[in-house]
Amino acid sequence: MMEPQDNIEEDDTAASAPPPPRSLPRRRVPLQKSSVCSRSYFMVVMVFFHVYIINVIALLLYVHYNNGTNAITPNRDFTSRDNSPKVTGASNPQTPADSGFPRNMFLPRIEGIRVGHVQKVSLVPGKVHEMKTLSLKPLLFEIPEFLSEEECGVVVRLAQLKGLMESQVMVPEGQEELNQQLNLTPEEIFNFLDLNQDGQLQPHEILTHSRVRDGIWLTSENLKEIYDGLKVDQDGNGLLNLEEFRHLKSDAFQRFLLQRGVERSQLVRNSRHTWLYQGQGAHQVLQDLRKRVTRLTRLPSSLVELSEPLQVVRYEQGGHYHAHHDSGPVYPETACTHTRLAANTTSPFQTSCRYITVLFYLNNVEEGGETTFPVADNRTYEEASLIQNDVDLLDTRKHCDKGNLRVKPIKGTAVFWYNYLSDGRGWVGEQDEYSLHGGCVVTQGTKWVANNWINVDPDYQRQARYQQFVSQQQETQEQEELISELNSDQHIERHQDL
Repeated sequence: MMEPQDNIEEDDTAASAPPPPRSLPRRRVPLQKSSVCSRSYFMVVMVFFHVYIINVIALLLYVHYNNGTNAITPNRDFTSRDNSPKVTGASNPQTPADSGFPRNMFLPRIEGIRVGHVQKVSLVPGKVHEMKTLSLKPLLFEIPEFLSEEECGVVVRLAQLKGLMESQVMVPEGQEELNQQLNLTPEEIFNFLDLNQDGQLQPHEILTHSRVRDGIWLTSENLKEIYDGLKVDQDGNGLLNLEEFRHLKSDAFQRFLLQRGVERSQLVRNSRHTWLYQGQGAHQVLQDLRKRVTRLTRLPSSLVELSEPLQVVRYEQGGHYHAHHDSGPVYPETACTHTRLAANTTSPFQTSCRYITVLFYLNNVEEGGETTFPVADNRTYEEASLIQNDVDLLDTRKHCDKGNLRVKPIKGTAVFWYNYLSDGRGWVGEQDEYSLHGGCVVTQGTKWVANNWINVDPDYQRQARYQQFVSQQQETQEQEELISELNSDQHIERHQDL
């Protein structure tokens, strides 16, 4: 009983004693909280730092991939086939199961950065060119002094020596035969032309189709005259319903225009042109120009070498080229002109598949002759909005000044743009509708230009098959030439022995 009593006394004594100072515990608690906060803050900072580093690396890889500095070798072609086993059944759309060509070629795209941005490019030894971004939609660049005055003169003289032909001479025929081949009914054609599907063909819907098909630049006034002459617009409201459209044959416009007569100013294109070969044996200036284009576009040389020859165009006073796309959209049933033979396919729909356009100005135009991009850097693109009220943005004779961007022709300057977007995997994607462009009317003087188009099939396998086909043809031709030379040498030796 004494021990508990002692404990109680000790407790009472402790209770009666003055309270200990509380400064020490107060100091310890903040120290511990500060330590925890410091660690948490450190961890958060480190996480954000690593995320930042990863983003920077990803951005560098993205730029590296798009510039293609190490993604391609310029002379690489499609001469090898994939020997790996083919997988049947469900196939990956990125690597079709019915083809053995691996994706070993990529198409680098130059970054525009922003409008007005200037990049330094090395195109010829001992000289640095400046390349200025003119628009991002389409991706458009301008390079002053791309050609020297002497080179411009050589190209013009070579074109004159070869002779130029009319770029457009008459109304094309054969539309009725094409419609029969496609087996299209009037209802199907009507629905195809009725862009907004309102059950009536408005003037701009007819005009757009007729300009592409017939090659004649009709205006609303011309359309009313044709309607009156063919007596199809019974109510006179300027619109055609399905019943009125049934009375029209597919070549009715063509026949009417041929009977009426067509002036040169009514053509979609009023110019003269010729083609100049740039391959082995061509004039050195033409070969150098093609090499310069290869360096500029950073594309594999095999693609550039197998593309179209250089086109040289002369616009006299009054010459023009209404707004158009250099290459049309490619659908599954569409064939590219340059690969259709190797693809061994027949299709009534063909397009030139011009991935890039490089345009050279060969002289200074006294007045007019600008290259217009009516919808460059527009927020949206709608075909129906190109023709509104009395303003036709496609008309380069009347409304060239209404376009968003105009490039003045300066001797030696080159401009180039992409007619297609990227598919995101280093190849050709959908058509860039913003690449719509035209040649403003030359109001005084003469205009000389040249075009280099780089042809690429959006279907990678068709392009690969075409590359291999051309390579085999070249090898066969070289072998035949070698055999011919050997036979010729043997013949000479036998003649000397005799």
